[in-house]
Amino acid sequence: FSAEQEAQALRKAMKGFGTDEDAIIETLTKLNVSQRQQVLITYKSSIGRDLIDDLKSELSGNFERVIVGMMTPTAMYDVHELRRAMKGAGTDEGCLIEILASRTNEEIRRINENYKLQYGRTLEEDIVSDTSSMFRRVLVSLATGNRDEGTYVDDALAQQDAQCLYEAGEKKWGTDEVQFMAILCTRNRYHLLRVFDAYRGIANKDITDSIKSEMSGDLEDALLAVVKCMRNKPAYFAERLYKSMKGLGTDDNTLIRVMVTRSEIDMLDIRREFLTMYGKSLHSFIKGDCSGDYRKVLLRLCGG
Repeated sequence: FSAEQEAQALRKAMKGFGTDEDAIIETLTKLNVSQRQQVLITYKSSIGRDLIDDLKSELSGNFERVIVGMMTPTAMYDVHELRRAMKGAGTDEGCLIEILASRTNEEIRRINENYKLQYGRTLEEDIVSDTSSMFRRVLVSLATGNRDEGTYVDDALAQQDAQCLYEAGEKKWGTDEVQFMAILCTRNRYHLLRVFDAYRGIANKDITDSIKSEMSGDLEDALLAVVKCMRNKPAYFAERLYKSMKGLGTDDNTLIRVMVTRSEIDMLDIRREFLTMYGKSLHSFIKGDCSGDYRKVLLRLCGG
């Protein structure tokens, strides 16, 4: 890998009349996130121009968004997405839930640091001013990045947690959402998997069915996302991708974000889950749903 060579190749693809989109796709998709960052620096030092500015002036639409997303450091990309989800009228709750429910403590810590640096306010302040009630409390809890990430499972406590969830929901009239939040947003993954098993034994139904019948709206979506991410994160993202493309119109925000952020983490697993869950490959779904350079670059991120 030579950052100098790649920088020159990108400049060549954009210089003069017209843009060689294929060369841009080719160059950027064969690099990983850290290599792209090196190219960004080399481009500036050897060409004296800002690569992202150049890309933005040459490209447009969803294709531009994917390319700029790929050129953005991972934590920073999440920061921009969270901000976009809350800025202006209306809130993209799905984006807030997806990022906060699926990132590790370390990733959340970096997001919080960068958010403050970039916008001069904390992520929590924006969540608080943009959301309300119990949904707000779940997001604030997830945004602390303070989940136990150990592997220890205390069977007695797991049994007790399952009983707590049962008594907070199915067993009583009304729902004690705080109990759900306290358990689902703080316990480690292995412990929660044991809790879900125990819960099925007590309530005779799956925890997701209980959440669906006890809650509604954004709160329901947020807690379901937490459960899904604990059980099988790639399957959660496969479902996000499927829903972004099925039916009429495409939710490009979600499609782009998941493809860009997961391409180097668990894309192979996501592809496998997608095929298992929907009987069609992610590749064929993207092919049928997108077009042009946008489709080309997404297919490269998808691989296979």
